[in-house]
Amino acid sequence: MFDGSTLGWILGIGIPLIHLIGIGHAVDAIMKTRTPQGATAWFLSLVLIPYVALPLYWIFGRFQFGEYYTALRTFDAAVEQHITDMRHGVLADFIAHPADDRGELRAFRALSTLPFTRGNDAQLLIDGDATFEAIFQAIESATDYVLAQFYIIHDDDLGRRFKDQLIRKAKEGVRVYLLFDEVGSARLPRKYKRDLRHSGVSISGFAGKRRWLGRFRLNFRNHRKIVLVDGKKALIGGLNVGDEYLGHGKRLSPWRDTHMSVTGPMVQGIQISFLRDWYYGREEILDVNWAPEATEADRIGLVLASGPADEIETCGLLFTHAIESAESRIWIASPYFVPDGRVLGALQLAALRGVDVRVLMPRIADSFYFRFVPYAYLPEVESAGVKVYLYEEGFMHQKVLVVDDDYATVGTANLDNRSFRLNFELTCLFNDADFCRDVSDMLLMDFARSTRLTEQDLTNRSFPFRLAVQGTRLLAPVL
Repeated sequence: MFDGSTLGWILGIGIPLIHLIGIGHAVDAIMKTRTPQGATAWFLSLVLIPYVALPLYWIFGRFQFGEYYTALRTFDAAVEQHITDMRHGVLADFIAHPADDRGELRAFRALSTLPFTRGNDAQLLIDGDATFEAIFQAIESATDYVLAQFYIIHDDDLGRRFKDQLIRKAKEGVRVYLLFDEVGSARLPRKYKRDLRHSGVSISGFAGKRRWLGRFRLNFRNHRKIVLVDGKKALIGGLNVGDEYLGHGKRLSPWRDTHMSVTGPMVQGIQISFLRDWYYGREEILDVNWAPEATEADRIGLVLASGPADEIETCGLLFTHAIESAESRIWIASPYFVPDGRVLGALQLAALRGVDVRVLMPRIADSFYFRFVPYAYLPEVESAGVKVYLYEEGFMHQKVLVVDDDYATVGTANLDNRSFRLNFELTCLFNDADFCRDVSDMLLMDFARSTRLTEQDLTNRSFPFRLAVQGTRLLAPVL
């Protein structure tokens, strides 16, 4: 038992020590947090209430993802010759040179590891049945290797079908690699992973064998969804592995989502993204097919892998530049609309200069917080002429953008701070009129199933609802 003098001594030393540690971390937050708002919030909380703020900062703070950055540099150095050979060798014949590009496309090229290439093709996969039929067919066609990566994997009917096919291909002698995010797949049972390992599938969490604090960074999540076979075909988009993505959930049904099948030289960009993530988790460089294959469709496209280890905020710049470059229209579909100041300003300015700006979100929310999100920025965007639509037929989870008739994107990134600054994301951008037309036709069907939201819809709500809407603005920088 402690007597009074001992307890007093502990408190007399412990409390000042905690405050000193808090001040030290506050300085760290000022130096390393990317936004002034985030730095201010962390600084004040770490100085004033370090007992609460310190553990939160260890888990959710520290925007610098140094370990990934180091691993990325190590990986790039190890495969530098392959990437150099692609740029100046096997990929050289497919590169879309500056003379072929519109001026605004040069910024997108500068943000990516590999340049725009010709000879690509892409097929939209609308909703779960079409997506997973294509995924299972692609895996079945693999003769050399399968690279699979998902944010969420559930041990349900679809998850077990997915597991069984990976096991079957591994037993056929195909090399199978599965990467998952520890936060998104936190409920994935050990038996599920053990069954895969015992059957010859190489499986790893994204954090790998990091020290315990690195594994506990809940705020940094790998949100990418990739299936890639033999270096020839890749499938990416918004769908994870779970029955709800087939529309079998009770509350969020039907499920509206978009995935995409990609062939051509762009597959190499998707493959590099996976190989970097795998190296971070396992410190292993995989032997893969580095030779691109062109398609007759000859679409121009580019792959943009973004994340908190980027030297600049790649994902946010992608959205900002896309909005700023629009001349006639920009249509965006995202389940979460929490723009930062520059994206919000770009949307307002685009609408003010006469661009048809539409933002599509779901009316049904997958969490309590996000039921208020569609209304949070409504007065600001509607006053400038931005049209906000709520999808009515189930939960909409797609991440799609189309600008004029010039380019369109399908990927994993939402229009929110988490995707801009915290998550590892992947976006495919096509500079192709036919693909833009396909995306536009798809979105027109979605708009037909939606309702236009106006500021009056917010004004007519109760005071507690409007108060909650304002509260979401306060939480926006950390969600």
